[in-house]
Amino acid sequence: MENTLFMVFMVAMAATLASLSTADNGIATFYEKYTPSACYGGQDKGVWIAAASNQLWNGGAVCGKRFRVKCVEPSRNGVPHPCTGKDVVVTITDRCGDGCPSTLDLSKEAFATIANPVAGIINIEYYPA
Repeated sequence: MENTLFMVFMVAMAATLASLSTADNGIATFYEKYTPSACYGGQDKGVWIAAASNQLWNGGAVCGKRFRVKCVEPSRNGVPHPCTGKDVVVTITDRCGDGCPSTLDLSKEAFATIANPVAGIINIEYYPA
């Protein structure tokens, strides 16, 4: 029994480390939901959505892709400890155009799940979901 529990623990740890090692670092901001979007026109895709920066856009190939996003310290603008400790999965529905300050521009609901919206801009880790 102890060997089985140990093996389950080791597999869980390996999976956790594997997911952490594939995470990319970036910046997130948020926006109020709107349509139309660059990926889906006037279709409403809910609130768990994000716009991708030029860095991720790749001619629209990222449309519909899902990313798991987590806020990471330190704070970017002086708001102490903005992160909630939660993560969120968002679907790319739009492009955050030229001049966009973030890697992912999250819906306000998605941003508020992972960070205090007062922060406005946060450091993130993200990876395909």
